[in-house]
Amino acid sequence: MGREFERTQRVSHFLHEELARLLQSAVRDPRVQEVNLTGVEVSRDLSHAKVFFTLMSDASSEERAEVTAVLSKVSGFLRSELAKASTMRTVPRISFRFDESVGRGRDMETLLREVRRADEQLHTGDSEDASEPAD
Repeated sequence: MGREFERTQRVSHFLHEELARLLQSAVRDPRVQEVNLTGVEVSRDLSHAKVFFTLMSDASSEERAEVTAVLSKVSGFLRSELAKASTMRTVPRISFRFDESVGRGRDMETLLREVRRADEQLHTGDSEDASEPAD
């Protein structure tokens, strides 16, 4: 059972590297140039692969949907190119998903900065009050 897990990791890593290379070099659609792959999940039987991506710039939900549609259209081409570059008997079917976790991480970071700022203001206000003599 341990070997299956190791194999899915190797296939996932291979797909991640090759897809990143292919998206930069072989796909000519300018909308795909903004894509950054964040991860690949391969099923245990190696028949399906979920490829997670983000965009370099902040994009609206319509732009994300458009890029996802473009990636879905070129998935057959990418799969055939992967077959040429690998020694695998079968190449997994590829589905692309926008990775929401990066955006949520940015939002969390913004909230943490706001909390730190508010905390600093609260503490600097307390130290000023403590230094004033009581009447």
